[in-house]
Amino acid sequence: MLKSISYWSMPGGLEGHCAIEEAFQLAKKAGFEALELAIGPEGLLTPETDKATCLEYKKIAEDSGLAAETLASGMSWALPPTHPDPAVRAKSIEIHTKALQRAAWLGCEAMLFVPGAVVIPWEPDYKPVRYDLAVERARHAVIELGEVAADLGVQLAVENVWNGLFYSPLEFAGFIDEIGNPAVGIYFDIGNILNHQQWPPHWIALLNDRIVRVHLKDFQLENGTLAGFCDLGKGDIPWKETIQALRDIGYNRTLTAEMMPPAPGLLERTAVAMNEILAL
Repeated sequence: MLKSISYWSMPGGLEGHCAIEEAFQLAKKAGFEALELAIGPEGLLTPETDKATCLEYKKIAEDSGLAAETLASGMSWALPPTHPDPAVRAKSIEIHTKALQRAAWLGCEAMLFVPGAVVIPWEPDYKPVRYDLAVERARHAVIELGEVAADLGVQLAVENVWNGLFYSPLEFAGFIDEIGNPAVGIYFDIGNILNHQQWPPHWIALLNDRIVRVHLKDFQLENGTLAGFCDLGKGDIPWKETIQALRDIGYNRTLTAEMMPPAPGLLERTAVAMNEILAL
């Protein structure tokens, strides 16, 4: 498994302003083997970034000696593919179609996709979407984007997030199986399920080879809010059992630490913690 870090963990990364070359340099200096790039509505990498620029970024990655196998998108939070307004849903599919093309130009193997939301816990003005409608709209988006991903040779990796959707591994597995597209898999975020009274090793065993990428986060259950996310090894994730579960299913791709917000010493602490976790 490759030790990877999120671009969002870099200074200015959340805003998309951290220079791509600097991001690779910081990741390498801290001891990571890979960097997960990120695409957003603003910044250095957007759905409108041209091919030449993407190829420049790809060359930077190659020259750095680090892998750049994944691209993350959080654009579904502002434009949910489950939104009641068909125009918003269409726009979400449009920007993610463009994002998949950029992923292909960058040489990425997979793109993280948030499938929409029933609720958004940190957005009190977000009107909840009825569950069955959210699932149907998410299915439509994943089918359409999955076809694009297959044509481009990129995997669409659907992530489990705090969105009120797919909080059961059985339902999530069934959703992916129903899509029936080898280019569609799961981006499993280990830290995102703990606050929903779920056990990461069990999810890994049940999702099995549907998992195409993995995010590492830790979480302190006594907090129970977004502030519960913490440094790796400082929370309640059962790391030994979780890593063994990944080994048991034969997972050998990137383990990307998604640590936010950026802070002094965060990259170095995270790299050390990942070494300790992988040694368990």
